[in-house]
Amino acid sequence: MLVPPDSMGTTKLLYHINKYCNERVVYRRGQIAKTIREIVKIVQDVLKEVEVQEPRFISSLNECNGHYDEALIFKGLEVISPNEFEVVLYLNQMGVFNFVDDGSLPGCAVLKVAQACDKSNYRDLVKMIPDTSEVKLRVRERFIVQITPAFRCSGLWPRSAAHWPLPTCPWPPPNIVAEVKAEGFDLLSKECVSLQGKQSSMEGDAWVLSFVEAENRLLQGGCRKKCLSILKTLRDRHLELPGQPITSYHLKTLVLYECEKHPRECEWDESSIGDRINGILLQLISCLQCRRCPHYFLPNLDLFRGKSHR
Repeated sequence: MLVPPDSMGTTKLLYHINKYCNERVVYRRGQIAKTIREIVKIVQDVLKEVEVQEPRFISSLNECNGHYDEALIFKGLEVISPNEFEVVLYLNQMGVFNFVDDGSLPGCAVLKVAQACDKSNYRDLVKMIPDTSEVKLRVRERFIVQITPAFRCSGLWPRSAAHWPLPTCPWPPPNIVAEVKAEGFDLLSKECVSLQGKQSSMEGDAWVLSFVEAENRLLQGGCRKKCLSILKTLRDRHLELPGQPITSYHLKTLVLYECEKHPRECEWDESSIGDRINGILLQLISCLQCRRCPHYFLPNLDLFRGKSHR
């Protein structure tokens, strides 16, 4: 147990956790928010030009309220690290079937974004990163923004995740399960680690399942998002290593598994935050020792696959 059994010890631990949040977590969130506002107007300008060239693309980069999860400051944007971001570029319904049918999506996206960069009002500040299978922009020489074409599947739930939740697991409750499945999922056009080295129908490119909206819904309530923010801050300060062996998404996945281990809401109040962080870190150690981190919704998918074992 990380949290001491006596009330004085618990109070002292909570004091230090809150102090860390106020000093480190808030600072990190503020810096990322500042970076996002700095780059987002440039990316929006590029995507606006992409939409003009190709009506089948629809930008989802819209501002909304942000709380503990800085990614919610702009819907359609995910924070990979303080200097790396991913923006989803959705396809309308006709667009996805046309692109999937003729297999032109990745090349088309690269071409349209490259042309949009050349026409952008910020052309001196944004450049395409060459020689990569993904569509990536370098903004102001310091930041990387990956543009990922996607198709939104609202109200649908994939058969590959039909087992979720397990009938023996009391979390999440049925009403939350219904909400999560109603959120649906995204199909992202990007290279899938599990398919690397294999021949696919789209010459190495695949549609990858993404459950960002569903995951964010599950993390609502209690200190779940606060735990994740603390873990992200620790990761950025101490585990930012070459090749990114541990990502924010690994930590998010482990928080979801911790929710299953501790299904009662009272186990996610402020007084329990020390125990929850301790449990997640122990999970991380176990995953590193086993060299395997199962995806939360797709447990046959190993999130460590393709990572160096050194």
